[in-house]
Amino acid sequence: MTFETFNFRPELLEAIREAGFREPSPVQAQAIPLILEGKDLIAQAHTGTGKTAAFALPILQRLERTGRPEALVIVPTRELATQVSDEIYRFGKKLGIRTATVYGGSSYSRQIQHVAHASVVIATPGRLLDLLESGKISLSPRFVVLDEADEMLDMGFLEAIRPIIRHLPQERQSLLFSATMSDPIRKLAQTLLRDPAAVRITGAQVTNDKIRQYYYVIDEHERNAALVRLLDYKTPDKAIVFCRMKKEVDRLRDFLAAQGYDVRGLHGDMDQRQREATIRAFKSSSVEILVATDVAARGLDVNDVTHVFNYHLPFDSESYVHRIGRTGRAGREGTAVSLLTPHEFSSLIRIQKAVGGKIEGRLIPRIEEVRSRKDDTLRSRIDALEPTAEDFALLEALKEEYDLTNLAARLLRALRDEETVRGADRIGKSLEEIERYLKQADCPQGNRRGKPRYGRGNFRTRRPRRRG
Repeated sequence: MTFETFNFRPELLEAIREAGFREPSPVQAQAIPLILEGKDLIAQAHTGTGKTAAFALPILQRLERTGRPEALVIVPTRELATQVSDEIYRFGKKLGIRTATVYGGSSYSRQIQHVAHASVVIATPGRLLDLLESGKISLSPRFVVLDEADEMLDMGFLEAIRPIIRHLPQERQSLLFSATMSDPIRKLAQTLLRDPAAVRITGAQVTNDKIRQYYYVIDEHERNAALVRLLDYKTPDKAIVFCRMKKEVDRLRDFLAAQGYDVRGLHGDMDQRQREATIRAFKSSSVEILVATDVAARGLDVNDVTHVFNYHLPFDSESYVHRIGRTGRAGREGTAVSLLTPHEFSSLIRIQKAVGGKIEGRLIPRIEEVRSRKDDTLRSRIDALEPTAEDFALLEALKEEYDLTNLAARLLRALRDEETVRGADRIGKSLEEIERYLKQADCPQGNRRGKPRYGRGNFRTRRPRRRG
């Protein structure tokens, strides 16, 4: 299937191609035809599967461009409102579609003015309800989307949805998207939707199968050392490290900065300007690591996050799904890493049962393994370099002082000294210790359904194949 299958307008197809979309994701392939038919829809789809495009593209196809708001998208956070608006604008700009964002912490007058001229309004529940009940805006959208409904539930926003719906016309097409389907969300769907079609995934597919999930068992005092060792070994292009508390975010941010990483923190005590500056820096890759709390990172939509690290396991499976869903987006592969102590095995087993998929155990790499990985990376860098005339000129000058073998060895030593491996040689538990903990947790070795994997074959560190 391709996007041409849906008979989209030429301008919309051109925008889809420019955005780099080649073929529909599973949720897009299932949802788009139903939305084009005018059906109400309840869709369970995990973060990073292309949900925004799944509802945005068919809505953009059906907009009549009347000069008034025809679609309303309700999201849980300011960050998600901005990101959804950006994506809808990207798809709809060749159609002349305007978007407006409505959220707290910004000027009322500017938002009201933007809403009056927009085709699509993206709003958070609190500010939207305020504007509707005060009479500052009036909306009669043909399309209403409730996105990330489970996050709305977690943040206490579901009660604001019902009075919002009372301000909207009964004749509308309503769409509800959620990564999980709890009873409160099902009850909301019954009041919001009329005879909805359903797009569902099974429990075993709650997490994206393009995300490789690993866990490492450590002692509590080893968390910092284990995180640094894994960052050194995995060399993520862009990573999010999740913490439970705001003060932990600040402490870990300062620690990683002292180790030489480009890192920023993100949590709820930061003002909106700081939050937006941090997210911009992370999106633009001027920052390689973002340390964040769950609440602060909700709705964070960055397609090129290569790794997610759980500094602590989250308290529940829904948070785990949302955390690791920040990687493996837009069809890319991703890696999710969790650090846990022996006392947290019960939490790991509970999460495994709830989300399905494979969470495999690994041993923390030792210093020699990290050095070997860094040497392979250095070989790749050398292969990719093209020397300039100035480089050859400097080489001729240096040859007067050193023979070529000695010179090459010195240059390699200088490069390798830049890649120091920090910490103790051995971090974390041994294979034998982990097997004992698994037995104590009533999780025998072997990959029983709903149990974490930690067989011997899973411990072997596979180094990149050496070239030439």
